[in-house]
Amino acid sequence: MRSISSTIARLAKLREAPRPDRVRASGRLRELRDFGSNPGALGAHYYVPPTVRQGAPLVVVMHGCTQNAVDYDIGSGWSQLAEEQGFALLFPEQRRTNNFNLCFNWYEPAHIRRGAGEPLSIAQMIDAMATRHGIDRSRVFVNGLSAGGAMTSVMLATYPELFAGGAIIAGLPFGSAASVSQALDRMRGSGSPGDALLAAAIAKASPHGGPWPTVSIWHGTSDHVVGIANADAILKQWQAMHGVAANPDHSDIIDGVPHRVWQDANGRVVIEEYRVPGMGHGTPLATRGDTPCGQSGPHMLEVGISSTRRLATFWKLLDAEPRSRRAPLQADRGAEKLAEPAPSGVTKVIEDALRAAGLVR
Repeated sequence: MRSISSTIARLAKLREAPRPDRVRASGRLRELRDFGSNPGALGAHYYVPPTVRQGAPLVVVMHGCTQNAVDYDIGSGWSQLAEEQGFALLFPEQRRTNNFNLCFNWYEPAHIRRGAGEPLSIAQMIDAMATRHGIDRSRVFVNGLSAGGAMTSVMLATYPELFAGGAIIAGLPFGSAASVSQALDRMRGSGSPGDALLAAAIAKASPHGGPWPTVSIWHGTSDHVVGIANADAILKQWQAMHGVAANPDHSDIIDGVPHRVWQDANGRVVIEEYRVPGMGHGTPLATRGDTPCGQSGPHMLEVGISSTRRLATFWKLLDAEPRSRRAPLQADRGAEKLAEPAPSGVTKVIEDALRAAGLVR
């Protein structure tokens, strides 16, 4: 008779098998090759929908630790939105040979400076995408989660001229760490170099003198992986770069989440911040309702607000009507669902067994 441990292992393997909807969604991404010298030895994927026109915007998306480009795309819903609206996507991807946990090396001196390592690799990817697909270089945006958010901070500091805007989700400020031990301290919210040194770090990171990219900051108030003190440090770092006051120019509530904005002397919003009440470590999602986007999963958190859609709105990527002439995605894809389906039949049996064994909650 087969042992309970081997049975549970088989059930776990079945549970982890890719569902048809995830296979179809992952099929949107293509590997980007031959984009330059690639000193950071990164991988890259991209998506250019058939609806893209000459001069389209480009959104650069960076996954968190233990994630990859495909899984982060499925969770965040970026390619779903790009297909609806007609903009291009680039997904830099970490390799296990560079970092065992698939984290971007946002704290390693070799990978946090202009002209070297992972930042140069990502800059080369952007140039290749712009050249091959006719991207509007004035409308390139970057965002990422956790280590991807920290690497977003690195890119905004080391190559600010490449970006119109960036978004740091559960991330850390540029220049806050230069070793593994420092990175762990900063993640816990301790030992920050201080506001003045963090602002100086960006000023010294490139020859750029402005204008600076706009910045969107997202963090959960119950994040115990990357402490919320990092959101405070990121905010003060970019307030200094944009020369704005400490107090926001406007505050409101969007989808139940406090939202604050800071404007420059011309009235343009240059910084916005969302602090999601009770959210842990992850990307905020709204996978239900009239405009569902993405799929919940590990560090992809259903909280009733879609950071993906809100960022696309902030960056003016959304048309009044989708550019795609096809039927809406849910109708078009039949069995493909954008939200996790309720378990039924054999799936329910498998999940019940795993739950009973203490393997899932």
